Amino acid sequence: MSETIATLRWEGEASMATVPRNHKFIMGGMVALAALIFTVDSQTPQGWTPAPLYVAVVGASMWLAGLQPIWIAATACAPGYLGPVGIPPDMPLVADRTVALMSDFVCGANQAGYHLVGVNWGRDLLEPELVADIRNVVAGDPSPDGKGRLQIQHGIEVGHVFYLGSLYSEKLGANYLDEQGQSRPIEMGCYGIGITRLLGAAIEQSHDERGIIWPVPVAPFEVVICPVNYPQSTPVREQADRLYQQLCEIGVEVLLDDRGERPGAMFADAELIGIPHRITVGERGLKTNQLEYASRRALQPSMIPIADAVAFIRERLDR
Repeated sequence: MSETIATLRWEGEASMATVPRNHKFIMGGMVALAALIFTVDSQTPQGWTPAPLYVAVVGASMWLAGLQPIWIAATACAPGYLGPVGIPPDMPLVADRTVALMSDFVCGANQAGYHLVGVNWGRDLLEPELVADIRNVVAGDPSPDGKGRLQIQHGIEVGHVFYLGSLYSEKLGANYLDEQGQSRPIEMGCYGIGITRLLGAAIEQSHDERGIIWPVPVAPFEVVICPVNYPQSTPVREQADRLYQQLCEIGVEVLLDDRGERPGAMFADAELIGIPHRITVGERGLKTNQLEYASRRALQPSMIPIADAVAFIRERLDR
């Protein structure tokens, strides 16, 4: 711990370049004349204003220019150089947990163009009146159990759990006997899983630039048959219809594209919809008794014998 504090002339960002991030903090001014202090790299929840204090954090996205006259009237200093040293003794001081653990830190000197260096709680200013979580965690923060560092990962909300208390049990007369034999209403809760949320989550996790890539268990169809020149070619139409019927008989959810579209249009639609497996029936392949197969994930076509087509799909679907 340093023995005294020193004043640092602010010369822009270069002045603070050698000061570790965890030794600098900024102070927010409040309409209710309380001071909240954060580390300089803090992020606060979007739209967050802790009642009863109306907060704007200096230099951060929550800066509200309309509060500047109020801050200046309360601290005689413009935002950007506010600090907790020398503030009125009746002004409540609220510190984030990370700040409360700091020592020899740097803060505003309440004088435009200057900061204080080597500041410590209890010696240079009063201990915080309240220590609280007033910032968002960021990657690299210590974990609550002290055994590691936090990592930030995106999550997908697919359901809810609600606490109902005794709201309905009292109306329904749904009671239980406690250890003393007294009748009390049961505590209730409920949960719900959103079907549309699950579909959105599946698409978010499994897609590419062409469209959806459905996992087989939730795919609207497992196989799509794309017959080339279906309306005009009798051999193609008969083979496509035959394969469709065979797959249906073994329980495969199959879509037959009988619109007569060009191959490129059929393939693009199948990829957009995200059907996991595609079989193309064309006159060229029929001449060699073969069909073209492509997986939605790989999209690398391969030729398979017509006689093995059903067994091939059954194997892919693990039926």
